[in-house]
Amino acid sequence: MDINFEYYKVFYHVAKYKNITKAAAALGSNQPNVSRIIKLLETQLNCRLIIRESRGIHLTEEGERLYLHVEIAYRHLLDAQEEIGGQALPGSGTVKIGATETVLHLFLLEVLHDFKIQYPEVKVKIHNSTTLETLKQLHSGKLDFVLVTTPFEVPGTACCEKMMDFKEILVGGTQYQHLCKTPVKLKEMKRYPWVGLGRGTATYELYRNFFIGHKTDLDLDVEVATSDLLLPLIKNNLGIGFVPEPLAFPFMQKQEIVQIPVSCEVPGRSIRLVCDKGRTRNSAADIFYKYLKSRKK
Repeated sequence: MDINFEYYKVFYHVAKYKNITKAAAALGSNQPNVSRIIKLLETQLNCRLIIRESRGIHLTEEGERLYLHVEIAYRHLLDAQEEIGGQALPGSGTVKIGATETVLHLFLLEVLHDFKIQYPEVKVKIHNSTTLETLKQLHSGKLDFVLVTTPFEVPGTACCEKMMDFKEILVGGTQYQHLCKTPVKLKEMKRYPWVGLGRGTATYELYRNFFIGHKTDLDLDVEVATSDLLLPLIKNNLGIGFVPEPLAFPFMQKQEIVQIPVSCEVPGRSIRLVCDKGRTRNSAADIFYKYLKSRKK
């Protein structure tokens, strides 16, 4: 099937903006020409790709499937164009990375600050999501590499390197001051409300198994989607929960939260750098990748 690649470029912009007029403006074209090309592409593929509505367009099932492939291919072409066109200017280009909220605050923000001082011309795009979603984006080719927290399953096509270890502690708001005197058993804490990352996250599965191992169960009273919400909720006495010690420390210094000692060893965790073995990185991504490895703790 011999299809003009320009048709895919037009389709990419229509699918991206969900609007024919906006796509035409981004392409420097006009609405009738964009509509004509979409019709030609649909005819050659023998399926409908978009459905027009009063507020724009939405993709059909076939359109969604096509966009998944076209988006990756288009991004790779842009990266290649940027890398080749920027060869005269070393240390430039764009790197796309994925990171969880915990990684951002424990490790990446400090590293990024120093990296941008050394390489101001390199653009960094950060995709912030859960560990599982971030790894999916790496596998689909949308990211150059990712930084995620254990535990997770390393895909067979990926390589993984530890950046730093960290430990988590059990903390509560000031109303839980009475629990700070002696180590407590997990079973004894069932009577108190718990705050934590919700079902579907790697952290939830880690602590669910941890609780099961100590013959009790994890029953969250407040579930959150991202770890940056944990400490504000705990600080306001909405429950107790496990959080990374480096992030809890400033709150404990201000006496806004307290550490609750537990009688068992809490699972250790680490931040890992994960990349696809078979994928070639552009120069900007390679520079940042090597810089990250030099900053591991």
